[in-house]
Amino acid sequence: MDIPNRNILSRAEVVVQKLRHLLGDGEISVYGIPRGGVCAVYAMMSFDSKIRIVSTPDNAEAIVDDLVDSGNTRQRYQENFPQKPFLALLDKESEGITEWVSFPWEATEEMGASDIPTRLLQYIGENPKRGGLLETPRRFLKAWKDWTIGYTQKPEEVLKVFEDGAEGCDQMILVKDIPVYSQCEHHLAPFFGVAHVSYIPDGKIVGLSKLSRLVDVFAKRLQVQERLTNQIADALVSNLAPKGVGVVIECRHLCMESRGIQRIGATTITSAMRGAMLNEPEARAELMNLIK
Repeated sequence: MDIPNRNILSRAEVVVQKLRHLLGDGEISVYGIPRGGVCAVYAMMSFDSKIRIVSTPDNAEAIVDDLVDSGNTRQRYQENFPQKPFLALLDKESEGITEWVSFPWEATEEMGASDIPTRLLQYIGENPKRGGLLETPRRFLKAWKDWTIGYTQKPEEVLKVFEDGAEGCDQMILVKDIPVYSQCEHHLAPFFGVAHVSYIPDGKIVGLSKLSRLVDVFAKRLQVQERLTNQIADALVSNLAPKGVGVVIECRHLCMESRGIQRIGATTITSAMRGAMLNEPEARAELMNLIK
């Protein structure tokens, strides 16, 4: 979502009005949070000659940023300067915006997003200008685009259903050991393993490769394994209307292996059963035996 210049000016005027309401008609010293907040303050100054920009929040009467996204920046400044108003050109949560927001001073979406890995490198004590890290922000963004490409995909577009070939097919179909690579939404750490996806047809079958693609649609999002398992099962029920569905996922989680309790090699197994797989013990037992 690109914010055009005319929109920025109208938003800057609104921020000025709010500041005037809070702080009166006199001169107001404002600290702009680098870098977007500085641009926002200069836009505000075009509407009000009594607004002046200062170089530190200690000397400011108000603090301004261009964007409130996660809210972490606002929270930090409000904790350190609780008496000073914090305003922004755009608050994503209050406006119900979920997509990426790009201002003109960020040039492109990717250039704005590159601040994220750059600041992460700085946070852990690295030098983003070190030779080996110069291309890291670009590579990081490219990798995360791939790891989360599932947000751009829909299960109904992946599943190709056939009636031709389904005649008399009423026994269990299972694709075992489908690779799973996903990212834990709690720590943004990988978890990986295999998925076993099974269904009992009811007049329709699906291309076998599509079951693997369906796993990727949901795995390539920020996930917890429990949700992932149920999303795959529910998508099969909605798009294929089979007699039964069974999904079993086995994964190792780096958030548990490489930090915290550090239990290396521990496997988490989750299952989601629907229809005959849930209600008929024989069908569920057959599935588990086939997986083994």
